Amino acid sequence: MSLFWRIFGLNAVVLGTATGLLLWAPVTVSVPVLLTEAVILVGGMLVMLVANAALLRLALAPLDRLTRLMTTVDLLRPGQRLPAHGMREVADLIRTFNAMLDRLESERAASSGRVLVAQEAERRRIAQELHDEVGQTMTAILLSLKRAADEADEPLRGELQQAQEITRGSLDEVRRLVRRLRPGVLDDLGLVSALTSLTTEFAAHTGLRLLRRFDTDLPALDPQTELVLYRVVQESLTNAARHAGAGRVEVSLSHTDGALLLAVADDGHGTGIGHEGAGIRGMRERALLVGATLDIVSQPAGTQVRLTVPAEKKVP
Repeated sequence: MSLFWRIFGLNAVVLGTATGLLLWAPVTVSVPVLLTEAVILVGGMLVMLVANAALLRLALAPLDRLTRLMTTVDLLRPGQRLPAHGMREVADLIRTFNAMLDRLESERAASSGRVLVAQEAERRRIAQELHDEVGQTMTAILLSLKRAADEADEPLRGELQQAQEITRGSLDEVRRLVRRLRPGVLDDLGLVSALTSLTTEFAAHTGLRLLRRFDTDLPALDPQTELVLYRVVQESLTNAARHAGAGRVEVSLSHTDGALLLAVADDGHGTGIGHEGAGIRGMRERALLVGATLDIVSQPAGTQVRLTVPAEKKVP
């Protein structure tokens, strides 16, 4: 039954019931109308309106649920759907909206994947140029300063040695940036070694207390999934140090129920997940890229980031 005929039928039922009550009820209307008769008529009209409103609300409830979903749906949180129940037009509308969400989520995942692949390629290029050009140039400067300091007299020797230390510190910073842009240890030694190196370096650089809990029987993952896990840990550590004011962070990697679970928990004051920034939305896009589920719980006692990688992402 169409929406028009359904609403028409509901009104007809209410009006027909009211007419039947008037026909068979032992109630008459005098001229002029008596007070008791007026009260009965007004009361009957109110009952009829309430019944009509209740029936219409019940019939149009799927449209209200669809409207709420339309205002809250987020393509970075896939799977938000409504069951296609109700009247024919309403069910068709819900099915159309669900199909549109399927298409948009698929297109968003594909476009995000292309962007992230291009981003990683650009990071690799920049890291290579920093290593080959800037790193080698600074190394040559460092060697020249050392030769000059060895041949110079005081106080010039002390100034040259001070310039050496500044150059050496800058060279170490360039190397750290290269590792952040493209973690070579991830390609060479695998995910666990890369995360160990990342957390160790991050703890030394920020002063955070880092705890690691990695299972020993972790399954093999494809390179793209390993890179997503690495970037999520990297962004979570940055948020903990920069925004949460944390002093302790725990990074765990476990294998349960056929899925890989990554968790990063800090003891900071929360990061305001209600207003997600570019970093958190970037983590959600990376999770979509490998079909993983990202859950972030931010409370005054700390923030926990959980990334669940499904079993099908494992390398056979």
